[in-house]
Amino acid sequence: MTNLFPYQGAITDTEILNERIASGAKKIISNIKLLENEINKFKASEKRQWMLTGELYYEGEQDILKRERKVIGKGGRLEINRNLPNNKILDNQYAKIVDQKVNYQLGKPITLESENQQYLKALESIFNRRFHRTLKQVGQDALNKGIGWLFPHYDDWGNFVIKRFEPHEIIPFWKDSERTQVDFAIRFYSTVAYEGDKEVVIEKVEVYSVSGVEYYEWFNGRLVPEVMNESRAYITVYDGEDKLQVNWQRVPLVPFKFNSKEIPLIKRVKSLQDGINIMLSDFENNMQEDARNTILVVHNYDGQDLGEFRRNLSQYGAVKVRSADGSKGGIETLTVTVNADNYKAILALFKKALIENGRGYDAKDERMSNNPNQMNIQSMYSDIELDANGIETEFQASFEELLWFVNQHLANTGQGDFEGEKVDIIFNRDILINEKEVVEVLEKSSYMPLQSRLAQHPYVKDVQLELKRLEEEQQQQMDMYDNYGATFEQKQVGDRDESM
Repeated sequence: MTNLFPYQGAITDTEILNERIASGAKKIISNIKLLENEINKFKASEKRQWMLTGELYYEGEQDILKRERKVIGKGGRLEINRNLPNNKILDNQYAKIVDQKVNYQLGKPITLESENQQYLKALESIFNRRFHRTLKQVGQDALNKGIGWLFPHYDDWGNFVIKRFEPHEIIPFWKDSERTQVDFAIRFYSTVAYEGDKEVVIEKVEVYSVSGVEYYEWFNGRLVPEVMNESRAYITVYDGEDKLQVNWQRVPLVPFKFNSKEIPLIKRVKSLQDGINIMLSDFENNMQEDARNTILVVHNYDGQDLGEFRRNLSQYGAVKVRSADGSKGGIETLTVTVNADNYKAILALFKKALIENGRGYDAKDERMSNNPNQMNIQSMYSDIELDANGIETEFQASFEELLWFVNQHLANTGQGDFEGEKVDIIFNRDILINEKEVVEVLEKSSYMPLQSRLAQHPYVKDVQLELKRLEEEQQQQMDMYDNYGATFEQKQVGDRDESM
């Protein structure tokens, strides 16, 4: 077991290699100009813009809200026309599919399985309900931004905690081309401070490496080291009156990816979400158009130019025409009939395409009518299930990395050396099932161990608790049988005595 605390002993080849890697990272980090360039590049990068777009679209800040109605003006150029109806209808199907996928994969707490009960108990105290909430947020980050980040560390009170970082604040530098191991990372974020009674926003920068954390402020595009900016260790250990600074042997930033390319979900479906919003907005715009804002054909009218004519018509709702030279004056309107069925058909196509491209499921699917069997349900869930398998592959690898830090914490706080202990992380997916059909199948599966059948039973939440209850029930039945047998035997003895 690798120990966080200093020790004496022979230096291995692995330790020499780690020292060289750390030394190389230190040289890069010491080059402030390089860090400034990387921060500026990432701030302006397309990757970060997609991250911010995913978050904005999830929160309902979408392009339709900035839309302006335009007409062809002088010289054939488009000009904004504020006289036309400009409805901005937002139907946030994107947020719906994100919530659908997050709750399908992470809606239920994860299950931990290990043969070592001491290890299992220690893990359950860390991966508790609070962690489950954090994990759901990281899952949402992974979908909206392509990647999520967890930071295992000790808080100011010495408690081991796992914190979430915003993905658009993190610039990772990877050790490998597969982008699985972090060499070092930059975090930049904004915080609010006060100068007297004036509120100001300060941009902070933190650099994480195996040597600890370095702290800077971002001022006018430059890094300014904070006062007393020596590299601070991740862990402070007190030995009597002595204070010892200790670092992890890995950078404590664990990535949780949506896919290996870190492509956010919004990149798949943004045009479809925009199309839904535009169709709804255009439909309402067309329904609202009347004689004051449709095309007018004016006969035998002179006087003001057409712009002034339009303003007067909007203000008074009437116009005077005249007859001259035997020609009768008048006004005609050219209107376009709004066919609601066309909009309905296009919207249905957009929503279906968004579900398919986002790999979700349609809860109103026709296959779900008339008491569907399990095969129909599985067919409806096929796309989201395939995507969930890919996400689980990435998350399982991330949990292996996270467990390294957990195991180090448990070892160095005297709770046990669990390196090499096998533990299974099970994601309990929230899938709709035909409960009656599943129960019938389990009843007929007598060849399966009882524990396996209970694990698949739709009404069983805690297998160990149910096994304990079954054991208690069987013991009560045995006690009742023993008491009945003893009473019956006593009665027989009494009958024999009376007959004698």
